[in-house]
Amino acid sequence: MRIRLLVSTQKGLYVLGQQGEGWALSQPLRFGEIISDAVMDPRPGSRMVVATRTGHLGPTVVWSNDEGATWQESRKPPAFRAGSARSVDTVFWLTPGHPHQPGVWWAGTAPHGLFKSQDGGETWEEVAAFTEYIAELNQREGYAGFLGETPGGALTHSILVDPRDPEHLYVGLSTGGVFESQDGGNSWAPLNQGLEADFLPPPSNGPYHLYGQDPHRIVMHPLEPDRLYQQNHCGVYRLDRREGLWHRVGRNLPPEVGDIGFGVAVHPTDPDTAYVFPMDGTSVWPRTCPEGRPAVYRTRDAGCSWEACREGLPERAWWTVFRQALSIYPSDPPSLFFGTTSGEVWGSLDGGERWSSLAAHLPRVLSVRPVGAYQ
Repeated sequence: MRIRLLVSTQKGLYVLGQQGEGWALSQPLRFGEIISDAVMDPRPGSRMVVATRTGHLGPTVVWSNDEGATWQESRKPPAFRAGSARSVDTVFWLTPGHPHQPGVWWAGTAPHGLFKSQDGGETWEEVAAFTEYIAELNQREGYAGFLGETPGGALTHSILVDPRDPEHLYVGLSTGGVFESQDGGNSWAPLNQGLEADFLPPPSNGPYHLYGQDPHRIVMHPLEPDRLYQQNHCGVYRLDRREGLWHRVGRNLPPEVGDIGFGVAVHPTDPDTAYVFPMDGTSVWPRTCPEGRPAVYRTRDAGCSWEACREGLPERAWWTVFRQALSIYPSDPPSLFFGTTSGEVWGSLDGGERWSSLAAHLPRVLSVRPVGAYQ
């Protein structure tokens, strides 16, 4: 099967696909719009759902059943309920629902909000229980105001659906933490034990804050859903759900590289193999490759050790990779892809052993989603 990528950028959406021995890039779709995320529904129907924003019309969701030849805008885009003092600034994240729930989609927004569609993205409803839960957390004594904003806003992201149970959800909140629901979003609980938050005052009860951490991205292994990895503002972590404790496996990365970054991906069949793209998180957070030396780092032993995968990448480059812009396709061996802040797309068809430039001179890349992939 030939691989195709949906490449979301600051100025439009592109389709990048294998053609002959190389790769071909489409003309821009939704040209000029800020495309935060674009996902092709892996369930029957092949609907493309896109989170977009224009400078004068604001955020919305659009969808296409013919790969972008024609578009429809959601009749009811994600919006907080009438009378709310909040408004959606960005539809940031899109996740298709469980395979047994055709038409169900989830969306995360800035400011923090979770929305659900049951008709393929045509209409969206606020998950009120989530909004109320987050508001209540933000008023708790000793935690008031913890749910703040990052430079990109208060982002709700990494919406994960357990393949064994469509009611079991995980959600990540920048400057909020990781939260879990066992009942389809009607009730929530924090899942942050083990996560550091060095930007917060010391916790008053126990070694870790209940919430307020800053996850950048969370991924779940599709065959062993109790194994999760997280790239956080404060490191790379692994969670085995039954234990319920995040372990900072990023401390095993080279100290001169550090374990700060945005993206993380997990091997489609091996839960002990995962990939991260570190960035310089020192002092003023320049958000470039550490020492200007880009590399994807791979673990084959659940984070106990890491190796640099940089063959084919530039010796020096001063860019980084955002949270949706590192992805994996379940070929054999797996194919990895990432997009950069300088408008390049790189790929490896052999599990990270060697990289090639697939596209260049694009606007800033915000998301890279392989068609038919799970992450």
